[in-house]
Amino acid sequence: MNPTRALMSASALLLGALGLLATFAPDRVLRWLGAPSSPPLMLLAQVLGALYVGFAVLNWMAGENLIGGIYSRPVAVGNLVHFLTTGLAAAKLLARTPELRALWPLVLLYAGFAAAFAFVLFRHPVRAPSAAPATPTSDPPGPAPS
Repeated sequence: MNPTRALMSASALLLGALGLLATFAPDRVLRWLGAPSSPPLMLLAQVLGALYVGFAVLNWMAGENLIGGIYSRPVAVGNLVHFLTTGLAAAKLLARTPELRALWPLVLLYAGFAAAFAFVLFRHPVRAPSAAPATPTSDPPGPAPS
């Protein structure tokens, strides 16, 4: 199994869950954040949810790819930028409005994912150990050469 598969799967599940929630229940997300459920904000929440679902699908499908160093660099950079900037923005919001303390678990998750993707991005990729050593193929059946 690819060593980065767990990271890609976990980030896909988190982003997919957040995306589906924002897409199909934007009013509840806005209410949880203390924002009014106005039509423009509901549309913005749904668009954000669609972006999260798209990113989740990207991470899920890239799970078997070799990631690290120069391999799948756009996927690693995109994830790092997303998790780092969103985590910092959420931490800044929490510093200004401490009553939103229910966001702390999400901020900590984002910080963990940012650190993990930074680690993956700036290290040489590790290949999964193969189940069986590769053996050279034998000559095709047929008459022996003379």
